[in-house]
Parts: sequence; structure tokens; C-alpha cells
Amino acid sequence: MTEQATPVSISENAAKRVAALIEQQGNPNLKLRLSVSGGGCSGFQYGFEFDEEQKSDDIVVERDGVTMLVDGMSLLYLMGSEVDFVEDLVGASFQVVNPNATANCGCGSSFSI
Repeated sequence: MTEQATPVSISENAAKRVAALIEQQGNPNLKLRLSVSGGGCSGFQYGFEFDEEQKSDDIVVERDGVTMLVDGMSLLYLMGSEVDFVEDLVGASFQVVNPNATANCGCGSSFSI
């Protein structure tokens, strides 16, 4: 069975971390929602939250038993992006590797196009 290409992806590390967080919440119906909104120090900012509801315009990305949802408007800014989970000396965080971003802020949570 071949894996279907999606316009946004989630790394193995991110999928593992999301699975662990969902297990901590004790609700297997939770899905990770990735969104883009106006704001942040570079113009747009990424948002991560858990959601039980899939909306009609959501793109659904699945990996290793984890589901990530991206709404249609956010997808315009996220095409070709990958969500990763990185642990380093500064701490641990979800990061979006976005080929559309022309600039990122130092904290990694906002960007400009």
C-alpha cells in the first residue's frame, strides 16, 4: 500500500509526541489542529491545539495512528510544510518547517510570506 502524498506532513518525532500528549489527556478522539492566524512578530503565527471535531474543509494528515487537521485557509500558507518536534538545550517544541516563509522570528512561532 502506498502512502498518499499530502500538502502538509508530520514527522515521526512529532507524531510520537502528539500520541504521548493524547494519551496523557486520556481522550483517544483528540486530533492535533495546526492553524495559521494573523499576528506574531513576523506577521503570521502558527497555532497548535487539540480538537475532537473534523470540519468539512479540513485536510486530514495521518501518521503512526495520529491525526493532524489543517483548515483550508491555513493550508494556503502551509503548502509543503512539515510539523516536527524538536528537543534541544533551549527546550522542546513543535516547529513548522515552512518552505513558503520568507522570514521567521527567533521563537519559531511566527513567520512572514
